[in-house]
Amino acid sequence: MHSNPPSVWPDFLVGQEEQPVRVLLVDDDPHVSHVIAQELLGDKRIHLVGQAGCLRDGRRKVGHHDFDVMLVDLNLGDGCGFDLIEQVKTLAPMTEVVVISAIEDEEHALRAFELGATGYLIKNSWFGNFPQAVLQVVNGGASITPNLARRLLNRLDTRQAAPSTRPNQRERLSDREKEVLKMVACGYTSPEIGTRLVISGQTVNTHIRNIYHKLQVRTRAQAVSCATERGLL
Repeated sequence: MHSNPPSVWPDFLVGQEEQPVRVLLVDDDPHVSHVIAQELLGDKRIHLVGQAGCLRDGRRKVGHHDFDVMLVDLNLGDGCGFDLIEQVKTLAPMTEVVVISAIEDEEHALRAFELGATGYLIKNSWFGNFPQAVLQVVNGGASITPNLARRLLNRLDTRQAAPSTRPNQRERLSDREKEVLKMVACGYTSPEIGTRLVISGQTVNTHIRNIYHKLQVRTRAQAVSCATERGLL
């Protein structure tokens, strides 16, 4: 039931009742997914074409549905939302992607934007505004949770003010190290990474130490940031 139709919506904008914006929702939290879906269904300018609760189902839905915007969580239980973003942007580069996450972290946001996302929303702080986010990105804008946007701006100011002390020579990461770091970027712990890669948590930590050494960093966040900046992921 469409309980909240738009009062005024210019006819030159994308998202009209006769031609609504098509949305695919991918989130492994049934409660959150239900809340977001109800918001989208309550706006006549939006047509929810499908929902998926895991990476595998998300990949299948991406291949079977035409859509304009994908709302996707990063931690999908059976994989990482970054993989789904890459798939969508490869198959349909003009499709908009908005990350919906419980993680308010600049590294995750920067990685998502690098892959082509145009929005990054923190779930608990954005309820009631998901239709607005969809319409913003499909009309050429971006949608970012305000607190996160401010932190990204502050970070940009800091980078511009400080001279670069990073070495010019890039250290190559092995395929396994890239695989581990990619899962670190998704928020997985060492034991979780070990389970998924069928290696021990100790081996995972060894890979992470090697990554720290190669990138000359001391934390996981710094490793993800450095690798993203250098195009190593």
